[in-house]
Amino acid sequence: MAVTKQEFDHAEKRMAELRAAGHAVSARYDRRRARVVVALNTGVELTFPARLAEGLADAPPDALTDIEVSAAGLGLHWPKLDADLYVPALLQGVFGSKQWMAQQLGAQGGRSRTAAKVAAARANGRKGGRPRKSASG
Repeated sequence: MAVTKQEFDHAEKRMAELRAAGHAVSARYDRRRARVVVALNTGVELTFPARLAEGLADAPPDALTDIEVSAAGLGLHWPKLDADLYVPALLQGVFGSKQWMAQQLGAQGGRSRTAAKVAAARANGRKGGRPRKSASG
C-alpha cells in the first residue's frame, strides 16, 4: 500500500506538533526513589514510579536502568524487558493500556488506606455489606 504525498505531509506535521509539545532527550532510573526520570526538551523533568507503568511494574531494578530514548524522542524502550512507553501518553498520565490501567490503578484505589476508611468498611460489613442495587424497570 503506497502512502500519498498528502498522508506523508500530514504525518510529518503531526510529528512536529508532538515534538513541540515535549519530547524526551534523556531517561534514567532513580533506584533510591524507585522512579523513572525523563528529561524533556522543554526543560521539564517527568518522574513516575516504575510500578505504575505497564511492563515495568514487576521488573527488577537492574532491568529498569537500561533505557533507550527513540530518535524522535517520543518513545522510551527497556530492552531487557521488551517494554515501551509513549512519551506524549506519559504526559497525559497514561501509563499503559486502558485494560491494564483499569485493573492495576483501579485496584489501588479500592484498597483501604486510612483508619476512617478501614473502620467504615468494617462497620458496613457488620451490617451485611453494601446494599444490592435494585433493578429498576
